[in-house]
Amino acid sequence: MAARKDPRPCSIADALALVGEKYSLLVLREVCLGNGRFDQLVRNIGAPRDILATRLRRLVDAGILAKHLYSERPQRFEYRPTPAGLELEPVLMTLMAWGDRHLRADGDRPMVLEHSCGRPLAPAVTCRACGDEVRHEDVTARPQAPGWTVTGPTAA
Repeated sequence: MAARKDPRPCSIADALALVGEKYSLLVLREVCLGNGRFDQLVRNIGAPRDILATRLRRLVDAGILAKHLYSERPQRFEYRPTPAGLELEPVLMTLMAWGDRHLRADGDRPMVLEHSCGRPLAPAVTCRACGDEVRHEDVTARPQAPGWTVTGPTAA
């Protein structure tokens, strides 16, 4: 079957178009850790400077990061997460926990996040309405895009 010219409308695809580029989530990781200066980002991410500058510009333009002047001469900026950027932090935490479970067979975690309770963070997705942890079998998809069902496009 040939690929459809108009793929499924999807907020995941829309989000990945913005933060799914190489280094974008790592930029957000560093900024959320408080490392928002360009040289810190270069050192901690290992991205080429020109690519990093492009990612930063795109994340600022999208309202995920904000630029703050910290030196007049020479003019230098640091980057901080906006409220929209902070909303992505749980995604990073969950992705990190998945990587720790599935990609670190030796159990040697490169970083541990501690919750304010003093224990290592164990992120979980919960339903805001009822407070229950979300499990695959408890979710039902209801496509809202016209012409689409869960299994794909409806017949034209």
